[in-house]
Amino acid sequence: MSRSEKTALPVTDWINQFHCGDAIEVARSMPDDIVDTIVTSPPYFQQRDYGSDLQIGQEKSIDLYVRRMADLFVELKRVVKPTGSLWMVIGDKYIKGELQGVPWRVCLALKDTGWRLRSDCIWHKPNAMPSSVKTRPTTDHEYIFFFSNEKDYFYDADAIREPHVTFSENSKMKGGRNHFGKRGGTPEAGKNSGDNNLHDGRWDQAFHPKGRNKRTVWSITLSKFRDAHFAVYPQKLVETCINASCPPGGVVLDPFSGAGTTALTAKEMGRDFIAIDCNSEFCQMAKDRLAKRCR
Repeated sequence: MSRSEKTALPVTDWINQFHCGDAIEVARSMPDDIVDTIVTSPPYFQQRDYGSDLQIGQEKSIDLYVRRMADLFVELKRVVKPTGSLWMVIGDKYIKGELQGVPWRVCLALKDTGWRLRSDCIWHKPNAMPSSVKTRPTTDHEYIFFFSNEKDYFYDADAIREPHVTFSENSKMKGGRNHFGKRGGTPEAGKNSGDNNLHDGRWDQAFHPKGRNKRTVWSITLSKFRDAHFAVYPQKLVETCINASCPPGGVVLDPFSGAGTTALTAKEMGRDFIAIDCNSEFCQMAKDRLAKRCR
């Protein structure tokens, strides 16, 4: 018997709702195969106390933190459709001046449970807070890990294409635009000497009309929500993940919903959401935020 046959709530009772409780226990009660993509930023290890005995992030050791994360995403893998995926935004931790590598520890633990790692992206923060450290560079990035549930999965590359840099004012190519569209008009022959498409002037293949494929470094400014006393990740980041991995009318899950940024973004983009958080005050905050923005 599948979990969906045993759950007390029908699928419709999960959709567009904030579910307050332990993320692992809530996940265990969820039906199978109802989510298209997960977009989430879990509590970072010993970074901030979110005021609940049920929270993840305040474990006594990194190993315990990683184990709880793995336990949660084992359950959520079942909840996600075979064509579904997961985007996880996660930062690292310094302990006694030494970087712990927490994001990659979590990433590899999820791989061990069967999630398929498709990409590691960098969220670059142009407006990151300055730091007084003098023994290392100032951190202005976090990791974004992209996993799929199975080998074949939904991914809309066209929805997140970037503007081409080549032949733009930002191009570093030599020779200007004179080679564009000309057979044999290869820019920087040495650099592209092995690219027959460029040498044959096959620009339609080398340069997609909708833009270049999304790169792995995303420069997105930090976001604020005045009602929250904790950081919220920016809607632009969430929009990119949803556009890539959730079809119109699909379902986006956030098991650490906090101020409700994922839920809000999903609704504004024509998707449904499922939100989970262990703090009842946060759940109410997110509900109020959604009610104000999505009337």
